Amino acid sequence: MQETRVAINGAGGRMGRTLLSVLPEFDGLKLGAAFERQQSPVIGENAGVLGAWAEKSQIDVSADIAVGSEHFDLLVDFTTPESTLAALEQCLKSDKAMVIGTTGCSAEQRAQIEAAGKDIPLVFAPNFSVGVNLSLKLLEVAAKVLGDSVDVEVIGAHHRHKVDSPSGTALAMGEAVAKALGRDLDEHAAYAREGRHGPRPREQIGFSTIHAGDIVGEHTVMFAGEGERLEITHKATDRAIFARGALRAAQWLAGKPAGLYDMQDVLGLR
Repeated sequence: MQETRVAINGAGGRMGRTLLSVLPEFDGLKLGAAFERQQSPVIGENAGVLGAWAEKSQIDVSADIAVGSEHFDLLVDFTTPESTLAALEQCLKSDKAMVIGTTGCSAEQRAQIEAAGKDIPLVFAPNFSVGVNLSLKLLEVAAKVLGDSVDVEVIGAHHRHKVDSPSGTALAMGEAVAKALGRDLDEHAAYAREGRHGPRPREQIGFSTIHAGDIVGEHTVMFAGEGERLEITHKATDRAIFARGALRAAQWLAGKPAGLYDMQDVLGLR
């Protein structure tokens, strides 16, 4: 089996180091390159050391994706919207596949990423946990069964360093419910409540956010009716689940034609 050469963008960050640490678990994938921003203190460091490998790799961290593109077939990116779009531009120029887990993108930035799927194979998902993506399917089923008889609330919790809110996962969960109910999330989402705001409209989908301590990621969708309440909850205790999901997506994407895919495609849940 031909190996897919994988590059990690943001190799010195929390997710980058985790991706490096679990990469040796995946048959058919090998590290081809590792990148960081020009000012990063890990430029020039050995990628195997960053990933806590038993032995050093032959790859050092660099800042030039354009030059390094000859050394990889697929780029995995969990960075910032601006860094991701810059990497995407280089992958489009060099015809390289991408797996993107960056959150906090604006509508315009998401549109740029989605448009790139016309030219390269691309998996773009707000969350790469297998459990979270299974939850999205369960939420769709629950929303269709319960319909307009319940109030829907989405509660998300993350570590104190997270910079975007609501999380991409919380928004994906809200979108899954809204779509199943035939609602427009942009029209019916409530991201904050304060003061005297009146009774809660039934069609509203509420979001609550917690950023505290070292919480990796917890999400609950509450379907609250009269006399009973259904809650679908996912709790992450180790960010390695996201890295493993992303690399599972990389395995799946190898050899695929140009297209915009997500984890529902990777897991065969469509």
